[in-house]
Amino acid sequence: MSHGNRGAIRKLRHRGKSRHTKDYVERRGKIRISHDIEERSTEAENRTRIGDWEADTVAGIVGKACLVTLVDRKSRYLIGGKAQEKKADAVNQTMIDALRDHPCESITPDRGKEFAKHKEVTQELKVEFYFPKPHHPWQRGSNENTNGLIREYLPKGQDLSKYSQEEVQEIFSKINKRPRKCLGYLTPYEVYKSESLHLV
Repeated sequence: MSHGNRGAIRKLRHRGKSRHTKDYVERRGKIRISHDIEERSTEAENRTRIGDWEADTVAGIVGKACLVTLVDRKSRYLIGGKAQEKKADAVNQTMIDALRDHPCESITPDRGKEFAKHKEVTQELKVEFYFPKPHHPWQRGSNENTNGLIREYLPKGQDLSKYSQEEVQEIFSKINKRPRKCLGYLTPYEVYKSESLHLV
């Protein structure tokens, strides 16, 4: 076999993608990844404890307010709130405010550049971020599903600036009190609260 062929076959095996080192900087928004999702603990992976959060944003009109959503992997309990804009500083502050009084073992965000300053949250809350592979939304499936529920209350294209923080929390509360098939028809609220009582 010629050297040229061997190179072509190696490329095929990786579907033309080159392997990335741990310090690889993601091109989309040039985010520096702290940990790959494969480094996340088995408890987080298997949903056996509360405090492993999936993080995302729900966009409104470009350049205006967005929602920051944090969903607990085990209970599907939703916390978060409104950020004034979809920029790293505003998103960080909303995450810190939301998580301060909750168990916090890990955070799995998407790779949007609004999470580019995640190290500041790590320093504030002593929690590590674990990033999924690019274009793998199913690795944050709980959050994707919950954001779909939010869209029932706040359809796409809405200016989220006109909603107060209280109105946003009211929507989150309604979602937390909806029974879920994946929880044996308990609500996220019931599962989360009963688990957090055990930790007190």
